Amino acid sequence: MESLRRSFDRLRAGTARFELRTLLVLVLMAGLGWGFIHIATEVMAGSTHAMDESILMSMRNEADLSDPVGPGWVEEMGRDFTALGGVAVLGLLTLMSTLYLFLTGKRRNAVLLFTAVASGILLSILLKTGFDRPRPALVPHGSIVYTKSFPSGHSMMAAVTYLTLGALLMRAHARRSTRAFIVGFAVLITIMVGISRVYLGVHWPTDVLAGWTIGGLWAAMAWMVARQLQRRGQVEKPAERQGELVPG
Repeated sequence: MESLRRSFDRLRAGTARFELRTLLVLVLMAGLGWGFIHIATEVMAGSTHAMDESILMSMRNEADLSDPVGPGWVEEMGRDFTALGGVAVLGLLTLMSTLYLFLTGKRRNAVLLFTAVASGILLSILLKTGFDRPRPALVPHGSIVYTKSFPSGHSMMAAVTYLTLGALLMRAHARRSTRAFIVGFAVLITIMVGISRVYLGVHWPTDVLAGWTIGGLWAAMAWMVARQLQRRGQVEKPAERQGELVPG
């Protein structure tokens, strides 16, 4: 009887944590959605041009606008960081992660990851085409570009890919410190990719902000879908600790 009561108490505590986490994610999604709409509205109205130009120019040598501020190795690091948000790197990372999940028996999580990234790429293309914002022409570009400027595809897809991967990896670990490290590292990579796009002169700062918000929203939606499918038994459960399900 005592064992049954403890099991019930654990189940009730787990349900309460799930509801709180779900509420917090819903609030986060609403904030990110509002943030993207607000940024897009201001950009289309031309209200952000002065700020965009000021921040972009602050990252350039006044005597030579083709030269970003800082020594050469900093510029090289900027290219390295920007590559982490490129199609080749993210495509390879997504493919390898999807195959890994399949091989470890987490086939539905693999499908979820692949779908989140693939749909994010499609959304990025549609948004760029719809807003049709030109790239910055104030300074020479430190990276080759092929598409329009708003929102930043590198920033958006870095958020979608790394945050979704972070959420999946987080659910495989019980310790809070480990989970916090994984998510924090995913956020750090996303931030560095976005900053590098402005540093290299290929995006306005508001392009990057918009990419972060819509990418974060897309990753949060993927997390919500995973949680709902998990509750229905249609997605593999996260790690277990001492017989108790770890909330994802």
